[in-house]
Amino acid sequence: MAEPSVRRQFTLLDGAPADSDGVAIEQTLLRRAADGVAVAHVWEATPGFMVPASYRRFERFEAACESFTDQGLPVQVRCSGGGLVPQGPGMVNLSLAWRTHASMGAAAEAVYVALCRLLQASTATFGIVAAPQAVSGSFCDGRYNLAVNGRKVAGTAQYWRRASASEQIVLAHACLLVDADLETLTRHANAFEAEIGSGRVYLVDAITNLARGSGGPVPAGGTRRRVTPPHVKRLLQQIATSSAVPC
Repeated sequence: MAEPSVRRQFTLLDGAPADSDGVAIEQTLLRRAADGVAVAHVWEATPGFMVPASYRRFERFEAACESFTDQGLPVQVRCSGGGLVPQGPGMVNLSLAWRTHASMGAAAEAVYVALCRLLQASTATFGIVAAPQAVSGSFCDGRYNLAVNGRKVAGTAQYWRRASASEQIVLAHACLLVDADLETLTRHANAFEAEIGSGRVYLVDAITNLARGSGGPVPAGGTRRRVTPPHVKRLLQQIATSSAVPC
């Protein structure tokens, strides 16, 4: 195995799998990180769902997966925990992976803080003030959501895997609502949760798009740009590759 890289900034992933395969993207990132490379990938998923492995506990989960796949909404089981995340046009995903000597217990919060700050740097470019907070009624809710005016605009997650006796691999992920059809995402998410009998219900008023919040004042050094997924993708690539590895 290659020695861990001394480079402490992220490089963009080469030869990434198709954006429709979030699980393959995760595994590719983990393999590159295992080789000592701090790697980043920014991507737009096709319609469907990403769920944690804990969803397998629902008796009707497999049948629901088949049913929704037949409707053009495939379900993929991701590495990280949390809850269901619907995917679709107008959403942008950021995935980071690296190898570290830090422990999850000591560094998990620092990873979330660094990920939120990276996202905040991107939203500030559009004159949008976003803050970490839990948002009741949003899908995959957590205290390290990013919210604009109290509505969730991004979610974050992380996954740790042991690489050796003294090192671990970290996969950190964020999903941003840029210019998505919020009503459709919420309807699809509620339909899937109802199908598996989870009892979870999501509210469309709990989420918002970056594009909706882009009318605020532009901070010093910022620029007024139309917020679109291609713009956000390029911006996240630039910020990620200039960011230091969190731990």
